[in-house]
Amino acid sequence: MRRVVFNQKGGVGKSTITCNLAAISAYQGKRTLVIDLDPQGNSTRYLLGNAVDTLDNTLAGFFDQTLNFKLNPKATEDFIVQSPFDKLHVMPSHPLLEELQTKLESRYKIYKLRDALDEISADYDCVFIDTPPALNFYTRSALIAANACLIPFDCDDFSRRALYSLLENVEEIKTDHNRDLQVEGIVVNQYQPRASLPQKMVQELIGEGLPVLQPYLSSSVKIRESHEQSKPMIHLDPKHKLSQEFVALHDSLARRYGV
Repeated sequence: MRRVVFNQKGGVGKSTITCNLAAISAYQGKRTLVIDLDPQGNSTRYLLGNAVDTLDNTLAGFFDQTLNFKLNPKATEDFIVQSPFDKLHVMPSHPLLEELQTKLESRYKIYKLRDALDEISADYDCVFIDTPPALNFYTRSALIAANACLIPFDCDDFSRRALYSLLENVEEIKTDHNRDLQVEGIVVNQYQPRASLPQKMVQELIGEGLPVLQPYLSSSVKIRESHEQSKPMIHLDPKHKLSQEFVALHDSLARRYGV
């Protein structure tokens, strides 16, 4: 199962959701891969910590290789790194992804990620793909390679306005490039149940028939500690309310597809 976590608006929790769901997947015994397509590399640092500063093989090398024909190219697995957590691997990001984007677009390398994941499909039960906050080459590559799309939503009016165009963009990619792609649901993040505006916004989305997932993810300062220590919540504090919400969300998604 390949899931892409995408929203064109920044700061909605894409990396946090990606890494915590992936960490739970691995914690439960599934062979799990995180692909960090955002040049900022938040998911990479969240899962690998300071080890990111010494990485030799990253997604920048993978995509650069597609631009330059080589007689003996590196295999896809050569760009995958073991995280400190059992069964959890990472295809790490690199700032050079930003520079490569124009060349990759002009040479139409949009299917290379999908092809690479097809090569290693037998090695992983679950793949989670983090994306930049833009509908660019990397995001399109992810949507073409994925089975499902999760959309973080942070109960903000700007996030809601962006949601409708996002859904249209995903549908267009589904029609043109990936018939199997499904919007798996909207993940409500940083939810404050006692505040009236988040409640109103979520109920309006539900009333419009949009696939709002439960449980909603609470707002918590504990997640900052999780980021700082490079430990997903299931490893930092598995009994915390937010950890349990992530587990419940993960399990509800897993039941749909058996993974």
